[in-house]
Amino acid sequence: MKIVVSKDGNGDFTTIGEALEAIDKRKEATVAIDNRENATATIFIGEGIYKEKLVITTPFLTLEGTSPEKTIICYDDYAKKQDSTGEPLGTFGTSVLMVDSDNVTIKNLTIQNTAGAGGLVGQAIALYLEGDYIEINNCRILASQDTVFTGPLPPFPLQPGGFKGPKETSPRIHKRHYFKGCYIEGDVDFIFGSSTAYFDNCELFSRNNRDREMTENMVYGYVTAPSTTRESLYGYVFYCCRFTGDCPPDSVYLGRPWRNFGRVVLIDCDLGEHIKTEGWSDWGKIDARDTVYFAEYGSKGKGAGGFIRGERADWSKILQKDDLLLYTKEQVLCGFYKQ
Repeated sequence: MKIVVSKDGNGDFTTIGEALEAIDKRKEATVAIDNRENATATIFIGEGIYKEKLVITTPFLTLEGTSPEKTIICYDDYAKKQDSTGEPLGTFGTSVLMVDSDNVTIKNLTIQNTAGAGGLVGQAIALYLEGDYIEINNCRILASQDTVFTGPLPPFPLQPGGFKGPKETSPRIHKRHYFKGCYIEGDVDFIFGSSTAYFDNCELFSRNNRDREMTENMVYGYVTAPSTTRESLYGYVFYCCRFTGDCPPDSVYLGRPWRNFGRVVLIDCDLGEHIKTEGWSDWGKIDARDTVYFAEYGSKGKGAGGFIRGERADWSKILQKDDLLLYTKEQVLCGFYKQ
């Protein structure tokens, strides 16, 4: 099944939401969902800016744009925005695109939350991944605070009502996600969540959203905030990625633990000078130092000085060459490519 979305009216629909609705209805009427060959569908999205808030609930779906520069999906919900009852939306009600289904591929487009800086509007998610076997290929994903959420949610919130949103009461089922050749931009915790996710040759850009001069030990951001479960062997793995940004030197942490068993591994990554010498933050959770797994191998670039000189946080890890066999994408994603 193929559907074309075009803003100029030369496709099947002029909005992505209409195309998703049509696919859902057609499959309900004619296709057994467990039959992959018949269930596979592709939505081609033409050039243009599509201001839409979207949820994908259909499995075996590909969402494909013309290019990240020419096909842009955007919206501007944010955590402090009031809903219809006058209550704040909260973090998990803000996403531009939510993928709540398995075996979904998204490629060649931009997903952008345009709400603004997190310091003003709070969290504002661009991409919310809740399904398993999701591939994001050659995409730009742009926001400020909490750009990409890789579900599921942790088992319980640290504060009452902290998980307000579409999956608050859903079962917590471990998920796998693969990002290839993507550009992801944000400032605070802009990749966060509980899934296993492999980032292959991606660029992670730390935005400078502070309108003031740098002072000693000021923190401009955190790239990751994993909430990996105790049982999970893998959290986030970054392979041959570039950590770039326009923040001052020595001002951005590679990660901090949203939950105490967070796991992040960097392999052969190039780090800009904005990365802090100690690399990793414990988020003030001294007890997490014994349970998190933050590790590097082969880091290079101006921001790798702390790694090269042995000045990273003393509770972080340095991988050995033999360890790399545990971190191939096939091993990390465990069967992802057999589906």
